[in-house]
Amino acid sequence: MITSAQLRGARAMIGLSTEELAADSRLSVASIEALETDVGSVEHHTLSAVRAALEARGILFLASGSQGVGGPGVRLKSWDEDEGIRPENLNATNDD
Repeated sequence: MITSAQLRGARAMIGLSTEELAADSRLSVASIEALETDVGSVEHHTLSAVRAALEARGILFLASGSQGVGGPGVRLKSWDEDEGIRPENLNATNDD
């Protein structure tokens, strides 16, 4: 289960505003704010949409203990050079 702290941390890690995450996930800013306050207070599809939007920008969600000992967390995906353009480098000049 993803926590509210993981969502806040993931968004901060990639410098995404609540408005940008809302647009990426096709949700309202209020829904994003509700998730970042209490994941248990929203519907499953809302959490899924936000998770997919963050993962598309290179976030990996770590379960408790998935990297040895410790609690749940987030990290950036390891990008290989042949995987294409990183999300933060996408712009109109490299749009196919």
